[in-house]
Amino acid sequence: MAACGLDFGTSNTTLGVSRAGRAELACLEGASDTLPSAIFYRQNGTIEVGRAAIAAYVGGEHGRLMRALKSVLGSSLIDETTLVGRSRVKFRDVIRRYLTEVKARGEAAIGAPIDHVVHGRPVFFVDGNEKADREAETTLREIAEAIGFKDISFQYEPIAAALDYEQQLDREELALIADIGGGTSDFSLVRLGPERAKRPERAADVLANDGVHIGGTDFDRTLSLGTVMPLLGFRTKMRANGLDVPSTYFHNLATWSAINRLYEPKVHRELYEVERDAAQPELIRRLAHVVDDERGHSLAIAVEGAKITTAEEGEVVMDLGFVEKGLSTRIDHDALVRHTDDLAVKIGARVDGCLAQAGVSASDVDAVFMTGGSTRLSHVRQAILAAVPDARVVDGNVFGSVGTGLTVEAGRRYGH
Repeated sequence: MAACGLDFGTSNTTLGVSRAGRAELACLEGASDTLPSAIFYRQNGTIEVGRAAIAAYVGGEHGRLMRALKSVLGSSLIDETTLVGRSRVKFRDVIRRYLTEVKARGEAAIGAPIDHVVHGRPVFFVDGNEKADREAETTLREIAEAIGFKDISFQYEPIAAALDYEQQLDREELALIADIGGGTSDFSLVRLGPERAKRPERAADVLANDGVHIGGTDFDRTLSLGTVMPLLGFRTKMRANGLDVPSTYFHNLATWSAINRLYEPKVHRELYEVERDAAQPELIRRLAHVVDDERGHSLAIAVEGAKITTAEEGEVVMDLGFVEKGLSTRIDHDALVRHTDDLAVKIGARVDGCLAQAGVSASDVDAVFMTGGSTRLSHVRQAILAAVPDARVVDGNVFGSVGTGLTVEAGRRYGH
């Protein structure tokens, strides 16, 4: 039997095991140690996960794609159902099926059953709601038990990232760990070092944990609402009363975990009525086309890609030809910042909360360790570093640091 560290992320998942005293991430899809947190249900009930799931959907196979699965934990969505073929499936069962596949691939990679797990979790699954936060962890524990884990424990994701970072240190330091993922932004202030790493109990080394339920998918949603949804009628008017076209359709279409809500038969009927009564029916016709063809995830994938390209190259022309022939929109860095800067500011504000909780000043922080895909957004980095301007900046494995640290913790807890 073996133990693993499992980082079930909003955007990507990793699973690591200890081998010869070293934490290693298992290959979960071909030669890749990351698996996109996506599942595709074909109409016959078979599934694909990860990149293969996205490829099946983009390739035009008939079925239902779901991404950002983790984001439903702690929300009312967890026990709601979504239409898959002619059946309805609970979201908790979707997560269970996805993690069953992750566990099976991990066991195949190491050639042994895995029965112990240290699960990663954000500092807060849900902001300002302790009951919902507890329920989210309980749900994840129940799913872990259902798929065959015998011993299940949890560790905060930024603490796990700290354990990964600590492996490269040759002296003691106070580090701010910034884990800016797909669904949450989490921070920890931790005393780290070679001698501290040998201690069996590390609770005294953790000075503070804080976080906020904002991550990469929120940047996707806000960018989509600001740049793409207006092309589909967002904030346009109805003819009769001058009120805005109902905004729920656009918010659902811009939110990874809510896209499939639009594929209910009643929504199709409603959109045709909205198109009939809209002041700009040609825009609502685009929206109806996306919904009718179930291309909501294609739109979300295009926005996510535009965000990444703009962050790296400064601008992008997003091709929306699958919505309407010749349709496109240009997004530059100024637009990206304009539409999402308030999110970056809220993330950066949590650093001040962490410092206050720990009772230390910004000048006491030796290093900031960055992990998570959204640390690649320059205005997010700037918002974090503004709070600790003198600290050294260290970039970790964007998608692997948390999983590696969870595996280090699994070796410590379970002796594997």
